[in-house]
Amino acid sequence: MTEQEQGGEEDGLEAVETNDVGPMMTQQRDTWSKKVEFLLAVIGFAVDLGNVWRFPYICYQNGGGAFLIPYCIMLVFGGMPLFFMELALGQFHRSGCLTIWKRICPALKGVGYAICLLDVYMGMYYNTIIGWAVYYLVASFRSELPWTSCHNSWNTPNCTPIMEIAVSNYSKSPATEFFERSVLEEYKSDGLDRIGPIKWSLALCVLAVFLLVYFSLWKGVKSTGKAVWVTALAPYVVLFILLIRGVTLPGAEIGIQYYLTPQWHKLLNTKVWIDAASQIFFSLGPGFGTLLALSSYNKFHNNCYRDAILTSSINCLTSFLAGFVIFSVLGYMAHVQGKSVDQVGLEGPGLVFIVYPEAIATMTGSVFWSIIFFLMLITLGLDSTFGGLEAMITALCDEYPRLLGRNRELFVLVLLAGVYVCSLPTCTYGGVHLVNLLNVYGPGLAILFVVFVEAVGVCWMYGVERFSCDIELMLGHKPGLFWRLCWAYISPIFLLTIFVASLLSYEEMLEGEYVYPKWSINLGWALTASSLSCIPIYFFYKLYITKGTLWNRLVKITKPEEYCCESRVISANYGTAGTHV
Repeated sequence: MTEQEQGGEEDGLEAVETNDVGPMMTQQRDTWSKKVEFLLAVIGFAVDLGNVWRFPYICYQNGGGAFLIPYCIMLVFGGMPLFFMELALGQFHRSGCLTIWKRICPALKGVGYAICLLDVYMGMYYNTIIGWAVYYLVASFRSELPWTSCHNSWNTPNCTPIMEIAVSNYSKSPATEFFERSVLEEYKSDGLDRIGPIKWSLALCVLAVFLLVYFSLWKGVKSTGKAVWVTALAPYVVLFILLIRGVTLPGAEIGIQYYLTPQWHKLLNTKVWIDAASQIFFSLGPGFGTLLALSSYNKFHNNCYRDAILTSSINCLTSFLAGFVIFSVLGYMAHVQGKSVDQVGLEGPGLVFIVYPEAIATMTGSVFWSIIFFLMLITLGLDSTFGGLEAMITALCDEYPRLLGRNRELFVLVLLAGVYVCSLPTCTYGGVHLVNLLNVYGPGLAILFVVFVEAVGVCWMYGVERFSCDIELMLGHKPGLFWRLCWAYISPIFLLTIFVASLLSYEEMLEGEYVYPKWSINLGWALTASSLSCIPIYFFYKLYITKGTLWNRLVKITKPEEYCCESRVISANYGTAGTHV
């Protein structure tokens, strides 16, 4: 097919989509200006802070190089099929996580409302973490980094310069005290029982994040497509710069050896396989509605299969690359302090806000390295939060096109203002504990069950065969037997296994010195229940408002209301489903 013919068919398709042939095609839908902008948006959403602060640690903890075996297996059989499924669903039905259920299984529309609620919870704490990075970035613009020495107002007598620190329960590095006593100032609170007032300097940093998010989302794909050129590409530039610097540091080979040395015996431990599955799932991010939303702005015949393979592979390779960046520096720190790597490293925020800044402070040109490192963290976080909030915005604008869709700019402003106000408690002196609580009980547990129900709805109720026919209309061929088997059996089992394992080990997610009060744990479970309850509540509501006998109502609400509206139009215009990009 020539480019002219291809372009003509795409133009013809857009013309078809403006005809009044069904609810999903009564008005023209925005599309990505360039294919590369869609790919960058998907990569930017999938590649987030977890690639930097979680994968390297999980890899080291679960067998080093041997961990790559269960990781790749879980990618192929669990993560990639779900990733492909969501991209194909969004592109075929051209709608967000609410409206789409009319065409799949109306009774499960509660899944869409649950996703919207989870995206709100995520926005309440994830943007605060990016705000911490903004705080560090601003603090880096001085002649000497503030966490280099112990001569600051926030330091305690226990503060010990990093080169002199001993293995002691009482010694604390300047970087540790800067994070705990200058950025968070958590010593001014009594934990969640009395979190204290808002720290306004931190609240302003978080406000800056929300402003960046607003001006990236207010125009839809037109503004998001421009923003991702920076937020998706900048982290790779910085990662390669930090990799080159890291591997040239003394002791770097020690860290890399720790990272990659295979511990084959650990593959016999089921926890390693569960960790691999969890890491793949949370890294790729199916279930947050983001992949549905982003792909819904694609051309109908876009090759979403190729996109799924490409973007999910890039995400996993980025995690692997980040491991070299992190562990080369951990090896350097172990060399400087005369410790082993496992005594230096921390997982999660402690890795990027304490350990890595410590290492940067000892390097020549520390101010430069600090600025580019925290710029990388900010851009990594921004395009992920773009994706989560865009999922909710797209869903609500599609569901209420006249009220919200026509007034997108105002709606996005009001929505982000509301989420920002809700996030202010995380900017208090005890807010770090609230961030951890929201991370575990907000999306952490609930999203696993939500995606399990989504997979069941698509693969078992809508049907793998019908879904495969939809893909054939877009691509000109059905998915292979491997994909159909994964959707029908392997992926749902994959999700259910992770969910059950997470439920059994949820207490480990809140490990640390701080002991969470019982009421906060109960509040956490209430947060989890608030999103999960959307599914049965909407199911019974739909059952109640549908007319007929109980059996007839059950049949009606589990069958698509608007099946293949777009397919019939495309088939009528082209006469074949074989045209694809």
